[in-house]
Amino acid sequence: VAIASEDDFQHSSNSTYRITSSSLRADQEALLEKLLDRPPPGLQRPEDRFYGTYIIFFSLGIGSLLPWNFFVTAKEYWMFKLGNSSSPATGEDPGGSDILNYFESYLAVASTVPSMLCLVANFLLVNRVAVHVRVLTSLTIILAIFMVITALVEVDTSSWTHGFFAVTIVCMVILSSASTIFSSSIYGMTGSFPMRNSQALISGGAMGGTISAVASLVDLAASSDVRDSALAFFLTATVFLVLCLGLYLLLSRLEYSRYYMRPVLAAHVFSGEEELPQDSPSPPLVASRSSDSHTPPLRPILKKTASLGFCVTYVFFISSLIYPAVCTNIESLHKGSGSLWTTKFFVPLTTFLLYNFADLCGRQLTAWIQVPGPNSMVLPGLVLLRTCLIPLFVLCNYQPRIHLKTVLFQSDVYPALLNSLLGLSNGYLSTLALLYGPKIVPRELAEATGVVMSFYMCLGLTLGSACSTLLVHLI
Repeated sequence: VAIASEDDFQHSSNSTYRITSSSLRADQEALLEKLLDRPPPGLQRPEDRFYGTYIIFFSLGIGSLLPWNFFVTAKEYWMFKLGNSSSPATGEDPGGSDILNYFESYLAVASTVPSMLCLVANFLLVNRVAVHVRVLTSLTIILAIFMVITALVEVDTSSWTHGFFAVTIVCMVILSSASTIFSSSIYGMTGSFPMRNSQALISGGAMGGTISAVASLVDLAASSDVRDSALAFFLTATVFLVLCLGLYLLLSRLEYSRYYMRPVLAAHVFSGEEELPQDSPSPPLVASRSSDSHTPPLRPILKKTASLGFCVTYVFFISSLIYPAVCTNIESLHKGSGSLWTTKFFVPLTTFLLYNFADLCGRQLTAWIQVPGPNSMVLPGLVLLRTCLIPLFVLCNYQPRIHLKTVLFQSDVYPALLNSLLGLSNGYLSTLALLYGPKIVPRELAEATGVVMSFYMCLGLTLGSACSTLLVHLI
């Protein structure tokens, strides 16, 4: 297996379009070759000056997962609000409340189940609603919901704890739905760009998790009041979402972006061996699809991406099964000492920060190394190997334990190492599969394929979140 280059994928796409006669196909292939040899002077490939497009996609990647990460990371705030108390959480067990004990699982289900429906809707809207309309609308909704969540920080909810829980879940459903439309639309759009831009977007998602973990630690250290800490925490996310809105508006003004965002003429499905490279101008004389067909062909996309789709689904299934429902409840073995390390900072450091930073490193690593390749059986083998992480996490000091009493790993080092391994493998393996997906189909199907790959990711997150609730109850 060799390190893959970006051009390998741009020039190796098997076409999925069908034409009615072999002579017509020969004429069209000859036409494609002629167009590739002599591209129109007005469509010369520009340079990404000062890496402006790369930086914008990286920032949009941060914004795509920032809301969910800030929701999950603010555990102290949710314990305070849902614990029906008027003083900051002390870290003690708040009475075994069902809402508190299984809040992460409820939150995960509320964030993933609606996403499945939104991804289906986004696939149907690919050719009906312009991508910039979907992106701007969803980003505006995300910003509005986060402003509501920020405003609720200063509201006394001690008399309506269950009502606040219901409001939080509803906000999460809307937020997750809008985030799914936003992230899948942006990811689908990068399918028409060179691979490094897709990698920037995916790596940015991990950076969002790292930023939220660092912001949480800073807020916990700088503020003694949970409400003040949460207010600064959520305001940070709100400001960054406004920045993302401005950056996306700037994206379409860059010459490099306009070149790859130009309209692509759809074609009828055929079964040739070579297809027009994704970074080359689409030929205007290729047989056009009928104007009344607005839905991209799903079957050829599913066929081409079946193996990669399984990898994406299973990677996120294992990750969401463990994070955050299981690993956030692993406590320090020395919690009774009362030190800040073993109480206040143990979970934010060993779980949120280490997992997200390792995830970022794994995703960023794909910028230089793309091994194994999209057709290698090593990739699904490595994905399946991550199953071993489940019993390893269960055997750490997860609390409270009712059915499984055995704690095998008698050191705080083990959860730190396991969270790092979980994040690193999640980042590297999922990014490889997500990068390959839109590059093994023709350019006119790249955006639709990006949405399908996002669906695979959401499917894994949904299954993992649902099973995490079961796993928590089994422990």
